Amino acid sequence: MKNLPSTTRSLWRLAAGSATVALLAACASTPPPTAEMAVGKASVERASGPAAAEAPVALALARDKMTRATAAYADRNYDLARQLAEEAAADATLAEAEARDVRSTRALAEVQEGLRQLNNEMVRK
Repeated sequence: MKNLPSTTRSLWRLAAGSATVALLAACASTPPPTAEMAVGKASVERASGPAAAEAPVALALARDKMTRATAAYADRNYDLARQLAEEAAADATLAEAEARDVRSTRALAEVQEGLRQLNNEMVRK
């Protein structure tokens, strides 16, 4: 390389530097989504109580996504693990909202039935 002109040597150095940077960039992977995994897991666990009977479809979807996120995490597919964990958290939140809606609808029906019975009592007297 000593016999090469300085321009050629500079180009070789530039190419070697670029290759080194590219290699280092390829080695630098996505960081593990530990926070997203923790949030997803906690959301699914929190929703498992009240939503289990009242929103089983949304909860099952959240559990499935969390299981798949855990598998992707174990395979070091961190982008997929992050996406699935975030989706699992959203599905768990949806399950909780659906469960609250079911309970609210049930409570409203009970109040309406109580009012109907009171109205019937008043008409009889």
